[in-house]
Amino acid sequence: MVLSMDEIVNAVCLHQAERRGVKPTDVSLELSWDEDTGYTAEVWVNGRTQFLIEANLIEAILRYLHSEYNIRAYSEQVRLELEDEIIAIVQQ
Repeated sequence: MVLSMDEIVNAVCLHQAERRGVKPTDVSLELSWDEDTGYTAEVWVNGRTQFLIEANLIEAILRYLHSEYNIRAYSEQVRLELEDEIIAIVQQ
């Protein structure tokens, strides 16, 4: 299964909204990849900024897979890749 960048953004927004007790529409973020830091996201909620690392992104993706697709996966089964955009490849 492959998750698009939009689905990854949705996963992180839903996860952050749940953790912070806000609506998903109150969360905005920017995904990025860098040679030094790998896959990261800068998240804005209620005027505050937080940086997430790849492990945080994968955690959000795992919760999204379970809630939206009823798929229970483990972090070892999720791999982020950079093509035209950042995607998540989930091995089942």
